[in-house]
Amino acid sequence: MPAFFGRRVRDRVVIEGDDAHHLARSLRARPGEEIEVVDPEGFMLKVRLEVVTPARVEGAVTAERVHQPEPAARITIAVANLPAPSLELVLSRCTEAGAYAFVVFHSDRSVGRAEKVGRWSAICREAAMLAGRLRVPEVSAATSLDTAIAAFDFPVMLVRDAPRRLADLTEPRDLTLLVGPEGGWTERELALAEETASLGPRNLRVDTAALVGLAVALAARRD
Repeated sequence: MPAFFGRRVRDRVVIEGDDAHHLARSLRARPGEEIEVVDPEGFMLKVRLEVVTPARVEGAVTAERVHQPEPAARITIAVANLPAPSLELVLSRCTEAGAYAFVVFHSDRSVGRAEKVGRWSAICREAAMLAGRLRVPEVSAATSLDTAIAAFDFPVMLVRDAPRRLADLTEPRDLTLLVGPEGGWTERELALAEETASLGPRNLRVDTAALVGLAVALAARRD
């Protein structure tokens, strides 16, 4: 069962909205059961349920432990808009692995066109709960790669034949990984990149490249 987000009031926790509905209806939680609730102050709480309804779940804190799962490095994933299954995989898996935020942009060769920020945010929230994170990564949309690059101080474009390996790029601590569409970057887009890095000589699917790139960037920063 995932850890839930709740509102702590001294030695009690209240869960409302969709999470309460999920606990009551889908998971069929009952009074007397114990669940884990994330305290954004840096604790994982064990909560014994006392009230369970689709609108409100409430319980008492029975134990707590220090919980610091967030990476120190803030790695943002800026990914070209993809067909829904691939994009949702990027959002969910990279959230679990520790991505700080996401930007979904329209590239020259993007296949996906619709902007569903509400849906994307819900996917990140579910993944953050599953991973027991303290925060949910923010998801935003950008009209183009140009816009995405301009929004960040240190964007790094993932390019297979780049002369520098991402594993060797240990500074700065915070950066944005630019992940291209299924058809690859255009020459125009490649010309926009001030910094490029490679994940190796193998050709990777976009969802694979995003997750591997995040893992490599965090590992290079000992996160």
